Amino acid sequence: MPLDLRRVSRFRSGSSVVFVAFSCFVGPVVAAAQEVVGVAACARIAEAASRLACYDKEAGRPLDELPVPPAPGEPGPAPPLANPPATTTLPSLSVPAGGGLKAPDATSVDRPAQLAREALDERRSLGSNLADRWELEDNYDRGRFVLRPYKPMFVLLADWTSNPNQLPTSPNPLNVATTSQRLTSTEAKYQISFKTKAIKGMIAGNGDLWLGYTQQSFWQIYNAAESRPFRETNYEPEVMAVFRTNYSIFGWQGRIAALSLNHQSNGYDQPLSRSWNRIIAEFGFERKDWTLTLRPWWRIPESAESDDNPDIKDYNGRMEMLLVRQSAGHEWSLIARHSLRGGNRSHGSAQLGYAWPISSYLKGYVQVFSGYGSSLLDYNHRQTRIGLGISLVQWL
Repeated sequence: MPLDLRRVSRFRSGSSVVFVAFSCFVGPVVAAAQEVVGVAACARIAEAASRLACYDKEAGRPLDELPVPPAPGEPGPAPPLANPPATTTLPSLSVPAGGGLKAPDATSVDRPAQLAREALDERRSLGSNLADRWELEDNYDRGRFVLRPYKPMFVLLADWTSNPNQLPTSPNPLNVATTSQRLTSTEAKYQISFKTKAIKGMIAGNGDLWLGYTQQSFWQIYNAAESRPFRETNYEPEVMAVFRTNYSIFGWQGRIAALSLNHQSNGYDQPLSRSWNRIIAEFGFERKDWTLTLRPWWRIPESAESDDNPDIKDYNGRMEMLLVRQSAGHEWSLIARHSLRGGNRSHGSAQLGYAWPISSYLKGYVQVFSGYGSSLLDYNHRQTRIGLGISLVQWL
């Protein structure tokens, strides 16, 4: 612990007072005699500095603070300046009418720092969601190659569907199932998702390169007749370049712009294989406790022979909107996708999520989905799903 000189000075002064008081009570006569003799001896010293040192000693001043008298022939200490230079003064103590001293206002001592803290608090209250999620400011930076949550991580202990996809199909004849899967209407579903920053400040200090991975699995845990198999697992690795932005539109603050290369597949052989590759743009906005993300994408074309799902854009969509509201530990989310086409090519989906705190980081979670594309194998299969479970991480 560093030495506090003010505390040492107060301790020494206080010890001298206690000693004098004790001496007065024990031997007032002896103390008085010693004081008279000591002061008288100091008065007989001719040299001023030595006489002052004697007085200080008799007064109980610590020895290490006593002035050292100059050697014979050396000049004494310089006299005080007639016009000392101006110095910075501390805020003065005010004496209220009722008596007593009043300490100076802390904000008057360091007002700029106080304003900076208030501005930071305001930015955090309005923009901490995306700033924290993507480390847009230095105070959120956690370094490179540190695993962080990406998309929500949850387990739906029961996920019920109105229409199990017993016989998946595709316009490619090689991807049409011929044997029924004999699925139950209720299964379990879980998702894990991580990301890590690989490169920081790619262009003029702005722009970070992120690596992301998301995995979503559907488990027929209640299907004892089929030995409780995993029905499907979707794997989604991606590379993302995320840039910090600062603009406002219709009251929404633009925080990020990103461009990513995304691959998604289920790892099956024919005829159940499903996959596609996309280039995704992303724009993130915030307004109070709301966060809005728009993600249009372009599918990288594949040859007709190798395309497992030629019409996936007309079902899984060409654009996604994510709207999230967070308040007091509760989080509401809406994910809406659409094909951006009309007529018989107009398809999409909507997913509602609600998470509420249970204890610490654990939350209860309910998810409702309706439309196309609940999984890759179900990209062109319409259904409604309702799931209930727990969540460790949500969007924000």
